Amino acid sequence: MLKTIRPLFLIAAGVAAVSPISLCAQTSNSTGAVFVMTNAAAANQVIAYDRAADGSLSYAGSYETGGRGSGGVNDPLVSQGSLTLSQDKSLLFAANAGSGDISVFAVTPWGLELIDRAPSGGAMPVAIAEHSSLVYVLNQGGPGSVVGFRLNFGGQLTQIPNSTKYLTATDTVGSSIAISPNGQELVVTERGANKFDAFHINSNGALGSIVTSASLGAGAFALTFAPNGAAIVSETGVAGGTNASTISSYSISASGVFTAISQSVPTLGNANCWNAVTPNGKLAYASNAGSSSLAGFSIGANGALTAVGETIVGDNPAGATNLDIAISADGKYLYTLNSGAGDIGEFAIQQSGTLNYLGAAGEFPKFTGFNGIAAY
Repeated sequence: MLKTIRPLFLIAAGVAAVSPISLCAQTSNSTGAVFVMTNAAAANQVIAYDRAADGSLSYAGSYETGGRGSGGVNDPLVSQGSLTLSQDKSLLFAANAGSGDISVFAVTPWGLELIDRAPSGGAMPVAIAEHSSLVYVLNQGGPGSVVGFRLNFGGQLTQIPNSTKYLTATDTVGSSIAISPNGQELVVTERGANKFDAFHINSNGALGSIVTSASLGAGAFALTFAPNGAAIVSETGVAGGTNASTISSYSISASGVFTAISQSVPTLGNANCWNAVTPNGKLAYASNAGSSSLAGFSIGANGALTAVGETIVGDNPAGATNLDIAISADGKYLYTLNSGAGDIGEFAIQQSGTLNYLGAAGEFPKFTGFNGIAAY
């Protein structure tokens, strides 16, 4: 079953009981959950799966966000982080790109409870980041913007005054947003401009002036922070190349300037747009969507990346088109959102860093615009 980290949450929030048709299965061997988002234009939904002790998934329920997705075919949001869990795993945030708002769910023993829905402060929200009751939303539409919110104990979002910041230009296609482990820097990837935007987070949650750094690798897409503060960046590589995708790591100074640690290490695949870091910060995985493969790297104390084995550490079946990826909170399992196969790939993380393919879970229409995956 789904579990809540904050057991008094529902009492404080005062939310209504969940509909019987969407109750999560009360299975005794459930140790976590995985969530994916339909991004459907008519009515966006989150689909929940219980995670068993052996890493296998079973359908637990479908939940309407109350908003609308963008619709589309394959990866229409071109982003990482459209579905995000809070640090304590008690809340799930969903970006409703079509209706321009954010939904907040409580993660409870009975399933997901929709407890708030708030305007994103811009157009087409595609990614969300949370840290210590601060939530920031990346709006990809219009001029492109970042908007800050404060999260109260009941799970409601309140926009922070003067927290809206714009990207460097219209249509630079912001594709990821992340907060540094120390909570002091907010970073956005501009996929269209191949650059990074850093904003200092002030004590009141408002953001400082934009500081921009160029990506040294071609096709910067998604950025994830390792616990040691290193920024791990997926790079699609030079257009038209064969197995041209790469991954880089950067340090970020207190002034927001990026400095490369490991530059453009090959992932030996195509369309590496997403990455995930294990909770202990020792391993990073890259999703090669064009090759239906996963590359693995160890993360050094200074943030340096070293290929695990022959770099490709796991494979989905051909044509799976694994988009975004997520790792369980215990660091034992990795899951891939497979647009081409219409399912979720299940992998066990081995001590060596390689991945053992366990099979696939779920069954949804192929290439129908699903975006976003989160796990605990």
